[in-house]
Amino acid sequence: MTVDQTMEVADSAVTDRYPTRMGESPRWVRRTDPTVWAGNDGPMTVPELRAHDRAGYTVVPEAFAAEEILRLRAEVSRLAEDPALRGDERVVRERGTGAVRSIFEVHRVSPVIAGLVADDRIVGRARQLLGSDVYIHQSRVNLMPGFEGTGFYWHSDFETWHAEDGLPRPRAVSCSIALTDNLPYNGALMVLPGSHRTFVPCVGHTPEQNYRTSLVQQQIGVPSRRDVEALVAEHGIEQFTGSAGSALWFDSNIMHGSGSNVTPHPRSNIFLVFNSVDNAPGEPFAAGAPRPEFIAARTAEPVR
Repeated sequence: MTVDQTMEVADSAVTDRYPTRMGESPRWVRRTDPTVWAGNDGPMTVPELRAHDRAGYTVVPEAFAAEEILRLRAEVSRLAEDPALRGDERVVRERGTGAVRSIFEVHRVSPVIAGLVADDRIVGRARQLLGSDVYIHQSRVNLMPGFEGTGFYWHSDFETWHAEDGLPRPRAVSCSIALTDNLPYNGALMVLPGSHRTFVPCVGHTPEQNYRTSLVQQQIGVPSRRDVEALVAEHGIEQFTGSAGSALWFDSNIMHGSGSNVTPHPRSNIFLVFNSVDNAPGEPFAAGAPRPEFIAARTAEPVR
C-alpha cells in the first residue's frame, strides 16, 4: 500500500475491528486504518511521511536545544521529589526499591510540561500525522535510574488503549523526548519496524483495576513469545538511541519494549500521547470499566 493510499481517511464507523483479550492463539488482524492521515500540513516532508508510514516511527535528532532539556530535566527531578506528590496515584514506583518509575498526567501537574505540549514543534507534527486536531490521551515521564530501572515487556500501546480505554482505532501517536542520553546499553526503547501494520490480539481476561499492577509490570495485554518470535523474524529489531534532546515519534500500534538498566547511566524520557479528536474513547472493548482519567483522558479537548 502506498503512502497516498494510507493517507486516505477511512470511514468513521465505530466497530470492533481489533478484537483482543480472548481465547488461545488468536489470529493476527491486518490493520485497515492509515498510519499517516490526510488533512493537515506540518513540519514533515513527503519523504519523511512515507518513511514514517513504512516503518511506523520517526527519529528527530536534536529536536530540543541543550538549555531546553536542562530545564525539563530539572522540572522532572523536582516532580519526582515533590512531597505533594508522594502519595499521589499518578506516581508509579518500582516494585521493591520504591524508586519513581513513572509520573502520569504530568502536563497537568507541571506548567513547564504543559507548555511543551502546546509547542508547535510537537503538536504541529501530531496534527500532521493524525490529520486532525488532537488532544492528550496520556502524558507521563518514565524514569529508569541507573542499576535499578526495570524494563517494559514487548507490547502495542493500542492494544491496551483499545481494550481498556475504548479507543476505537489506532489513530494515535506518541512522542518520546530524551531527557538523558538514550544509549544501547541503558534500557533504550526497541521497536519492530513495520509491525504497526499488524494488530496482534492478546490472550486473557482483563482483571478489575488491571492498571494498578500493569503500570509496574504488564502481564495482561502482552503478546505471546511465539508472536514476538514471528514478528522479530519478519521485521527485525531497531533501537531508539540518541543524545538528550532527541525525539522519537511512534505509531500507537507498533510493537516495542525495553530492557532493564543495569548501568550507572540513568535514562529518562517524557512521553506525550496524542489522539485524534475524531477517535475519542468510548466504552472499553475488553474491560469492565475504563481506566482512570489520569492514565487515559476521556474528554477530547483539543490542544491549542
